[in-house]
Amino acid sequence: MTSGNRDESPIFSAVLRPHRSLSPRGFVLVMLALVSCSFTAGLAFWSMGAWPVVGFFGLDILLVQFAFRANYRQARASEEVEVFRDRMTVKQTTARGETKAADFNPYWARIEVERHPEAGVTRVTIASHGKRLDIAGFLGPWERESFASALVAALAEARAAPEAA
Repeated sequence: MTSGNRDESPIFSAVLRPHRSLSPRGFVLVMLALVSCSFTAGLAFWSMGAWPVVGFFGLDILLVQFAFRANYRQARASEEVEVFRDRMTVKQTTARGETKAADFNPYWARIEVERHPEAGVTRVTIASHGKRLDIAGFLGPWERESFASALVAALAEARAAPEAA
C-alpha cells in the first residue's frame, strides 16, 4: 500500500543524458567518407608499389570506428532527478547499465555550485546530512548553470508547498 503523497506528480523532473552531436546516420556518412578516402589513398600507394601502407589505412578505419563506438557506449549514461514535496530522488545509470539511487529530503538538501570565472559552472553537488552526490557532470558549463538554477527553484517550491493532511 502506498501513501497518498507518493502518488503525486513531481514538482521538477529531469532526465540528463550526455550530448552526442553525431547521429547514427551521421556516423555512417563519416565512416563512408573515411573509407572512400582511405581506399583512394591506399590504391594510390598500391600502384606506386608501397602495398604495406594499405594495411595501415585499414587499421586507421578500425581505430576510428572503435573510438566512435566507445563514445556512443558512454552516451548510455543518464541521471534522473525528481523533486516532490516530501522527497527528492536521484537515479544515476552508468554506461554499463549499473544503477545507483539516492533519496534526499528537499527541506534539508542543499545545492552546491562551484564556478570558475572563465569556464562557468564546474560542479553541481547535492548535500544533506553529510551525504554528498555530484550530478550533471557530463553537461556543459552553461547547461549545468541552467539545471542548477531550475533545481534550486524546485527545492524552494517544495519547501514552500503546504503539507497535505
